[in-house]
Amino acid sequence: MKIMVAVKRVIDYAVKIRVKPDKSGVEISNVKMSMNPFCEIALEEALRIKESGGASEVVAVSVGPAQCVDTLRTGLAMGADRAIHVEFPGTLYPLSIAKILKALVDAEKPGLVLLGKQAIDDDCNQTGQMIAGLLKWPQGTFASKVVLDKANNVVTVDREVDGGLETLCLDLPAVITTDLRLNQPRYATLPNIMKAKSKVIKKVSPQDLNVEIRSDLEVVQVTEPPKRKAGVILSSVDQLIDKLKNEARLPTLTPLVESAATSLPSTTRAVNYAGEKLTASRSGID
Repeated sequence: MKIMVAVKRVIDYAVKIRVKPDKSGVEISNVKMSMNPFCEIALEEALRIKESGGASEVVAVSVGPAQCVDTLRTGLAMGADRAIHVEFPGTLYPLSIAKILKALVDAEKPGLVLLGKQAIDDDCNQTGQMIAGLLKWPQGTFASKVVLDKANNVVTVDREVDGGLETLCLDLPAVITTDLRLNQPRYATLPNIMKAKSKVIKKVSPQDLNVEIRSDLEVVQVTEPPKRKAGVILSSVDQLIDKLKNEARLPTLTPLVESAATSLPSTTRAVNYAGEKLTASRSGID
């Protein structure tokens, strides 16, 4: 079985994002770029499935500008067998990317498609679901555990939901999007990094795949999130109760909270309130 893994080039997670002066987007010039962390997890899971005998080949694909080649070489260094780059210099939105990936799936015929649940640059969380819809394949999103059963041609996916864990059994072929808790991606070794530099990356265009790039989406404005106000250290419990009632605009304090607040010791230096929980730090205690 072949596994296709979609990877995206994004601003490195450790870089502080800066909005362009015209608020048309974020600044990416002279900014460190890397593989989307969720995509790394997807690739790692594909490699583990292959190493356990569940797959014969792992193909990494990326859609975007020429610089995406660097991201694909990282994937090759991690262990992917082949890489395909769909070069497009302009802005792409999830539906266009899903159509391109669907065309690649039709050409490559993988038994499983893996990709990160979302990209950390736009947080759309749409591409995986759209691919599954276009292919009419079953999907398992936000996977925290993946177990392949080749004998029965199914894959079991554990996913985190608000109420706990949900287990899905998907007939192959299928689409899976990966969450953070699925695995810890490996580091590419120096010898593999050097080998990846000499590997050939197949290049195609949307036109080669007969995919028309169009979008009904328009980014109106990008702004930085508002800065949070600095916290304050209160000198007494009375001040805390006053701020909860007047500044936090809580209509009433529940008996549990008020009882806990009034019973705080005199050595209390700082108090934090969250829902029904009060936490306090005292002098001499970290």
